[in-house]
Amino acid sequence: MTIHIVARFTARPDSVDALRTLLLGMLEPTRKEEGCISYQLLNNTGDATDFTFVEEWASQAAIDAHMKTPHLTGLVADSAPLLASPLDVRFYTAC
Repeated sequence: MTIHIVARFTARPDSVDALRTLLLGMLEPTRKEEGCISYQLLNNTGDATDFTFVEEWASQAAIDAHMKTPHLTGLVADSAPLLASPLDVRFYTAC
């Protein structure tokens, strides 16, 4: 059974462009990771500060490896001062 992640980033209004740049930088390296089935970045059409990653992973082991990658640990650190609220990450399985 695959695992889905929904990770929501809410930018401060003055940081939208900077956050977008950081988030876009995650796409290529993450999509190359073993166990990454799907990795999409969405931007809310009604609220430019709202960015959401929708992810699908083959296993918990793949997620664990992803959580330790330099591009993810760097993103978490670099995005913190750009956020209006804490990062919201949720894990799901299909019913």
